[in-house]
Amino acid sequence: MDEVFKSEQTTIVPVDLDGEMKKSFIDYAMSVISDRALPDIRDGLKPVHRRILYSMFTQGFTPDKPYRKCATTIGDVLGRFHPHGDASVYDALVRLAQDFSLRHPLVDGHGNFGSLDGDPPAAYRYTEARLEKIALEMMRDINKNTVDFRPNFDEHEMEPVSLPSRFPNFLVNGAVGIAVGMATNIPPHNLGEVIDGCIMMMDNPDVTVDELMTVVKGPDFPTGGAILGTSGIREAYLTGKGRIMVRAHAEIEEHAGRTRIIIHDIPYAVNKARLIERMADLVKEKKVEGISGLRDESDRNEQVRIVIELKKDANADVVLNQLYKNCSLQDACCANMLALVPDADGKLEPKLVGLREALHYYIMHQEDVVTRRTQYDLEKDEAKKHIDEGLLIAMDYIDEIIAIIRSSRTEAEAKVRMCERFGLTDKQAQHIVDMRLGRLTGLEREKLEAEIKALTEEIEYFHRVLSDKDLLDTIIKDEMTEIKNKFATPRVSEIINGSFEDIDDESLIAEENIVVTLTHFGYIKRQRVDTYKAQHRGGRGISGQSTREEDYVEKIITTTTHKFLLCFTNTGRVFKIKGYKIPETTSRSARGTALVNLLNLNDGETIRNIIPIDSFDEEDLYLTMVTKFGVIKKTSIDKYANINRNGLIATKIREGDSVVAVQLTKAGQEVIVVSAAGKSVRFNSDDARDMGRGATGVRAMRLADDDEVVGMEPVDPAREILVISEKGYGKRSRIDDYRVQSRGGKGIITYKVSEKTGRLCGTVSVTDEDDLLIITSQGVIIRVRADEIPTLSRATSGVKLMKSNASVVDFALTDREEEEPEEEAEGTEGSPESPSSDGGETPVVTETGEEGLSPNAEKVQAFADTLAAEIEADGIAAPADAEDEDGSGSNDEGDDT
Repeated sequence: MDEVFKSEQTTIVPVDLDGEMKKSFIDYAMSVISDRALPDIRDGLKPVHRRILYSMFTQGFTPDKPYRKCATTIGDVLGRFHPHGDASVYDALVRLAQDFSLRHPLVDGHGNFGSLDGDPPAAYRYTEARLEKIALEMMRDINKNTVDFRPNFDEHEMEPVSLPSRFPNFLVNGAVGIAVGMATNIPPHNLGEVIDGCIMMMDNPDVTVDELMTVVKGPDFPTGGAILGTSGIREAYLTGKGRIMVRAHAEIEEHAGRTRIIIHDIPYAVNKARLIERMADLVKEKKVEGISGLRDESDRNEQVRIVIELKKDANADVVLNQLYKNCSLQDACCANMLALVPDADGKLEPKLVGLREALHYYIMHQEDVVTRRTQYDLEKDEAKKHIDEGLLIAMDYIDEIIAIIRSSRTEAEAKVRMCERFGLTDKQAQHIVDMRLGRLTGLEREKLEAEIKALTEEIEYFHRVLSDKDLLDTIIKDEMTEIKNKFATPRVSEIINGSFEDIDDESLIAEENIVVTLTHFGYIKRQRVDTYKAQHRGGRGISGQSTREEDYVEKIITTTTHKFLLCFTNTGRVFKIKGYKIPETTSRSARGTALVNLLNLNDGETIRNIIPIDSFDEEDLYLTMVTKFGVIKKTSIDKYANINRNGLIATKIREGDSVVAVQLTKAGQEVIVVSAAGKSVRFNSDDARDMGRGATGVRAMRLADDDEVVGMEPVDPAREILVISEKGYGKRSRIDDYRVQSRGGKGIITYKVSEKTGRLCGTVSVTDEDDLLIITSQGVIIRVRADEIPTLSRATSGVKLMKSNASVVDFALTDREEEEPEEEAEGTEGSPESPSSDGGETPVVTETGEEGLSPNAEKVQAFADTLAAEIEADGIAAPADAEDEDGSGSNDEGDDT
């Protein structure tokens, strides 16, 4: 390998290819790292940016001068400092002038310098530029030996190794770069906050990151946006790496009867045109539904305004969250704070730094800059004072000085003679010799003495600065505070405190009480529960649903936007959906959205029950369901945690059977099962053992041939059982009126069914603090206070609750609402009527005032007393402990299926 082959033409030296490649690649990589891609931690600039700013400064392209063609700057940079392509230099110059790239642009551009849409800038022969005022702070005192200089590429010029950078540009404007085997991404920050952080660290060198974050709150992106949480910021400040989630500010507003979303800003470094294009693609691919229109109304000053028009039945919050998930309206800024850091020998090397390190190295740089500036000023003043002292001597002996100069054959001889005669130094003598005779004779002693005194005071001050670190730090803090007061602006990026590690769709949706309504033909909607105002029993109600011909409301449930809704179908399947994913309507008469758009239902499959669930992790909590044929099954709640889009089997049912009631029960809790014929059975739910989802269940109640189960309720001693018949009659009964029986019996009477009342349509447990929402087949809803419904014995028929010829299809409980005056169209009509003894219809309506206000307490009590007396006189009430018709109520053994 060491053998050398020589010939007349050349010399061939064999080398190891592997070693040569390693050496060459390392040399290339270090060149890219140190001379192109990574910023210097002291001034936060890459070499190309530093050379552009220094070139413009030396050419005089300052803010007080006219704009100059960018071609002039590009040519000077290429010719003097940067031996690379003109495109790379111009791209760097353009970035320095973009207010959407830098928090504080350093170049004042005139012309087309690109846009948020990714439009390219005009050619450099068309655009003009000059330095911004804040850029002068980067160069301040550069001519006072504050930084080191080095020869340029051809050693004909000198260029600065770094700029004085009198403000922490490394953090303020950040940097993005890709080197060989490494990359950097430093997010921009707020100038005032970073300077406050520097001052805090100078006052307390042992300050922690958490303490610094009280003033340096986080990145401040020039494009605005909202930063979600502080965990990513803290991680970046501690380790140098962190994932900072940023999302656009959006506003949901009503316009011309439609809902629309207005986007006011976008995350940092996101291309607005591509963002809008991506939104359109999501709509075409049906990944985001509910958008009817999309347009960009941003102005030429880069004020972002993106308008997203929504369809009539679309949920604005859900659409917005889908956009956050699927496009760059929400984007992550992955901070990687890698920079060139000087070591003990002054050699630069790449290093990952956190917030403390970044501020520490900047403060060290400023101490060095101010120290070198002070030393420069000190030497300059000392030199000036030295000359002035020589001039004072010359003034005292002006005639002799002139005589020596005139009598000397050469200048050198004159200097030597003056030094020997008056004790002058060579510099003093040279200055006297170089002066014009007229100036020498015109010197004013008082001015010289005053100047010497002032110089002496400055020299003493400079010596104090160089010897007193506290004074040095005070100067640095005062100068940074001056820059802060002059250039700092308020934050434009909002920081939303909280934990956002697992952001889901409900992150922007406030939890509120809602009413979910489902029609017979499968239209579903949600509304705020306060849409329905409290009325009194007997009222005509308000329209709760605008249904098409032959359609009517079938199911209503009150829940919240954040709860899961388990939707059980008539075929025994279950689906899971969040409350806020059901489209919201603001009008009570709105039809809603077809359920097939939300759930994958089969032909002929309908939703029969909707159960709100908070969590699937609770122990001893079960979903207990009963079918029309009287079969009951209990399954642990955790079996329903993982439900996919296509749903799961909730229970296996027999041919012709269907699920009619599903309730949450706890271990050992009793339940009451009610049939349409007015029968009920109360038993312990543990009598039905815990089964898997695919099981069929066991018998809950033995039914007559024409009877079927209409409801089931868990037993709560603090509540009462309320039943309502098809023709709007209802009553409350005490739990104690129902004795505990064995599962599988025929049960006891819970309601006296007649042709006047119709069969029972359901049951629910209530307290005096509840309100009841009742729905008829015509889509009319009335809200009734539960304490206005009388508590009667089991075998009574109850009172008329709703003045309507339509049949009741469903009812649900909701929280008590403060009463308000009702509109005349929605108020009650008629006068109070008492139940008659002739078996005819006995509607009961409370008396109202002129504005539909509730009656006073005396009238209510009088009405209740009259009602109770007439019920007793008619012999309607049956003994509270009435037996089953078969006198047994026992369980038939072996009925498990």
